[in-house]
This record gives sequence, structure tokens and C-alpha cells, in this order.
Amino acid sequence: MKSRLNLTIEDSLLKSTKLYAEKQHKSISELVEGYFKEVTKPIKRKTFVDIVKELGPHDIDPKADLKELYYQDPKHGG
Repeated sequence: MKSRLNLTIEDSLLKSTKLYAEKQHKSISELVEGYFKEVTKPIKRKTFVDIVKELGPHDIDPKADLKELYYQDPKHGG
């Protein structure tokens, strides 16, 4: 079910919005509805796996002593 909504905006903005909607082959109502759907959808929280995947490949030897590498890094007092 759809409901009516009245908006009040500046004339110049309305003119440019109509031109934009026309170029997109959409109505202003479709643009507004799409915007509201986008800003009200729940935020997907990243999982630990997502964060690890974003890190990408590394060049750390699998046999390395990670604690020792940590303390050798100048950023951590090494």
C-alpha cells in the first residue's frame, strides 16, 4: 500500500530534481522512496571474517614468532 506525502522544497531545486528524474527515467516519488529505503535500511555489521578478508595477503612466515615480530616493529617499541 502506498501513501501520499507532501514535500515543500525550493523552486530551483524542484526544477533540477525534475530534470534529474527525467534523465533517470524515474518519477520524483520513486527517487524519494529509493532514498528513504537506502537511509532506513539496517546497517550490516562486519564480522571478524569480513575484516580479515579486507586485510589481504601478507608476507609473514607461518613459522615466525609473532610475539617477537611484534616487539621488533618500531611502532611497538622495538
